[in-house]
Amino acid sequence: MSAYVIPLLVITVILSVAVKGGKVYDTFVKGAKKAFPLVLSIFPYLAAIFIMTELFEKSGLSKAIIDLSADFFGFFGIDKSLVPLILLKPFSGSGSLGILSKIMTDYGVDSYLSRCACAIYGSSETVFYVGAVYYSKCKSKPPVLPFLISLISNFLATVFACFICRIM
Repeated sequence: MSAYVIPLLVITVILSVAVKGGKVYDTFVKGAKKAFPLVLSIFPYLAAIFIMTELFEKSGLSKAIIDLSADFFGFFGIDKSLVPLILLKPFSGSGSLGILSKIMTDYGVDSYLSRCACAIYGSSETVFYVGAVYYSKCKSKPPVLPFLISLISNFLATVFACFICRIM
């Protein structure tokens, strides 16, 4: 059904412009012209994020953080291959979905690690994104306590998810 939503939306917009007597193509071009400055204003931020992400990976810092965190999570019975998913999930839903897909490709969809990764992915939230959206208009102090509580609950959900997958 979702494959039909966007084409249906486009057709609806075209028909509504045509019914109102407007010029469909000219209206589309006018809207595209307004989008160009937006793309130019966003591009430096996107480029910076992609460059920093690549530098973080190539420098070995991400591997070092994963290796340091693996012992901590290993204490709770969580496999080292799940650590990248656990560390990225509070920051990026789509990035953690990519890691989830890689785990499923590497270990098979019916493996313990894949089941555990799915449970981790489903039992947590992108804390910093949601927090940034909710608190973007807040004029008070930075919301440290809600972020801390969210991260602790994410950690507990992760440990419990792996425990449940282990006993099932």
